[in-house]
Amino acid sequence: MQEASFSSLKFVVGIIAFYFIFKFLARIFLPVLVKKVVEKAGENFSRQQQYAQDNSWQKARTNNDEIIINTANAKNPRETKKIGDYVDYEEID
Repeated sequence: MQEASFSSLKFVVGIIAFYFIFKFLARIFLPVLVKKVVEKAGENFSRQQQYAQDNSWQKARTNNDEIIINTANAKNPRETKKIGDYVDYEEID
């Protein structure tokens, strides 16, 4: 019985020590890790924006002769659903 309680005490102390060590290391390394992730995401975003912008300029240069304006949506406004017929009624005294 005495050995079981001593080993369980060592286990609990080990868990508590691990918690505090992990917490200390997280305070040191977590901000650095988050900063790296944000910088990487920013680089990916700017690379995608540059790629999209380059492609749009290339398409604009090749289609100088042709301008297409889609006015189909402007001429035909969106129809509303017809729920039923309008019934005109008069009150009877």
